[in-house]
Amino acid sequence: MAVPVQFLCRGIRTVGLVLLYYVFSIGITFYNKWLMKGFHYPLFMTLVHLTINFCLSALTRRAMQCWMGKPRIVLSWTDYIYKVAPTAFATALDIGLSNWSFLFITISLYTMTKSSAVLFILFFSLVFKLEEPNPFLILVVLLISSGLFMFTFKSTQFNLEGFVMVLLASFIGGIRWTLTQVLMQKAELGLQNPIDAMYHLQPLMFLGLFPLFLYNEGLSLSTSEKLFRVTELSPLLYSLFTLSIGGLLAFGLGFSEFLLVSRTSSLTLSISGIFKEVCTLLLAASLMGDRMNAVNWLGFAVCLSGISLHVGLKTYYSKNKGPSLRHLNTKSPELELPLLRQNGDKGDDSAADEDEEQEITLH
Repeated sequence: MAVPVQFLCRGIRTVGLVLLYYVFSIGITFYNKWLMKGFHYPLFMTLVHLTINFCLSALTRRAMQCWMGKPRIVLSWTDYIYKVAPTAFATALDIGLSNWSFLFITISLYTMTKSSAVLFILFFSLVFKLEEPNPFLILVVLLISSGLFMFTFKSTQFNLEGFVMVLLASFIGGIRWTLTQVLMQKAELGLQNPIDAMYHLQPLMFLGLFPLFLYNEGLSLSTSEKLFRVTELSPLLYSLFTLSIGGLLAFGLGFSEFLLVSRTSSLTLSISGIFKEVCTLLLAASLMGDRMNAVNWLGFAVCLSGISLHVGLKTYYSKNKGPSLRHLNTKSPELELPLLRQNGDKGDDSAADEDEEQEITLH
């Protein structure tokens, strides 16, 4: 009976982590869209989120240091500037442009366009030689591209400016996740723990996004009655409160995403991401009034087929031809932290699962 109980516990744990990821991922999408209806400063909102993420990461690191009794990793300035900065700047632009697009487009168009990030992730993974070329990738690209075209074809709520922003964010997102994979696979940096990675990324993300904020929103925000020229205290407190809620959701999303990968596998995150997009579109149609015709839904189905094929191919090649990506160093002391700890008393039947859990892919 030990084996069924073990699998049952693992299944319950996985379902719980997936639901936690859904709550934060879908929640922040709808929350940011709702907030943008009355607060038209998405870049400032993103800067507030980054500040909250940094503070929460620092507090969590401090608590973990007191509990573990050993200091946390602190990178040298050379490693910080040359190795972390590219990932941080790409991440800042991806998130900033994504939030900015909510001023112009619907949640359904945003969700569908962001799914095209798989195309750019594939491209940059081939450039950085993190992915092995195979002929099926052409089919994946064609399915996702044609699905995106069908979804936007004669859409009644299409906005070109917002669409270009999300498409550019997806392109930068391909760079972002490729660089994130490289960053977290370098065991000598010691950033395998998501809290340490988030702690080091946030300041540079803030600096990277701040000039764009000054150019687009600085003057307007300085004269806005919502913040800097507020005449009453209650509107100011309301704005700060709503922005803080978004920051907590952003921190929860980043943590739950890394936690799901570290405690299950990247394949679980990829598959759950597909169903998350379906749930997001259904909720957008029922709650937000997004309108989609039959061609749009067909395009979404074609795009999901391409993403599903990509996930299936990665599973096949990782199990039958060896992993196509480099693995984390299992001797790294960071993998002994509670977040990423592998139980040493597992039987041989879980060895394959542990190997899969250590692989970080690009989703």
